[in-house]
Amino acid sequence: MVTDLYTSPKEVKRAITQRIRGALTMMGSLTKAELCQRLGISFPTISKFLHQMEVDGEIFYKGDDDSSGGRRAKRYAYNPEYMSGLALFVEKTEINYAVFNSFGEIKEQGTTPNVLQHNVQLLENHVELLIEKYPRIRSIAIGMPGAVKNGRVIFSPPYEQYLNYNFQERFESKFQIPVVVENDMNASVLGYASNFELEEESLVYLYFSPYGPGSGMMINGDVVRGSTFFTGEISFVPLYDDRSFLEALHQGESNQRMDFESAGKIDAIARLIATYAAILNPRAIVFGNDEIDEALLSSIRNKSSNYIPQDHLPLLVTSNLKQDYLSGLQYLSRNLMIMDY
Repeated sequence: MVTDLYTSPKEVKRAITQRIRGALTMMGSLTKAELCQRLGISFPTISKFLHQMEVDGEIFYKGDDDSSGGRRAKRYAYNPEYMSGLALFVEKTEINYAVFNSFGEIKEQGTTPNVLQHNVQLLENHVELLIEKYPRIRSIAIGMPGAVKNGRVIFSPPYEQYLNYNFQERFESKFQIPVVVENDMNASVLGYASNFELEEESLVYLYFSPYGPGSGMMINGDVVRGSTFFTGEISFVPLYDDRSFLEALHQGESNQRMDFESAGKIDAIARLIATYAAILNPRAIVFGNDEIDEALLSSIRNKSSNYIPQDHLPLLVTSNLKQDYLSGLQYLSRNLMIMDY
């Protein structure tokens, strides 16, 4: 059909609103002239959209700029309470969640017992209660251990019963709110980068779960997910002739909290770091500070220098994994809130 060649008026309106929303949340406040210049949109169109957004309560008049000889320009700012987002991630024993406004300011944060081992309906009920309490929630970000492709779990040893389960489809259908589902380590590396203003860097985040190690990778600011969304499943990496990385870490142990003090485990981690350094050349490799302390980090750093020239060894640092994980999900939820609502 001919009409398929054109963008509908509804889509145009949505796109302009998104661009204004994005500019105001990024810059804090802008005048009509500044918005025109920044977005390349005519003054009458900007005026029309700002008027409607002000009527809706999405933006507010902040005051007049100082006069430069003519009429003083009106300055507009975004209302951070107009929309809220929800971020939550699944762990073995609990679910961590945070509700925040469109500027990322936390309104409520807490934990609830992990219900995914029993019935996903209980997780839906928890989300429903939060939406009832915060009716301005306009986006949801869900973090899952294992590989996730387009909202569907494609590999997750802790929750094999949810293999091929599409959380995004189910939650969007139930709540009519945009949903993004992300792998735990992808969200963590994204959160670390945003927390430390390293959004344009190359980084690796490592986590040594009893169910298997995982990693999140960012190259020049872009999270790497791979052609089949399997990037980061490092348990399969064959670092030795007779052992995978996972087998080298466990060394016959059961799935309990791992003790990293043995020389063999330090060597396996050092080899993995050298592999990342040679292929990705990241600025830093991040470890959770609940798993690796500074003394162990020093041992890993020294061992890694046996496999890669010191000048090319990335920084080895520790960080709060839960905080970075939640920050990454908040980042995804805020983007979804601003661009897709």
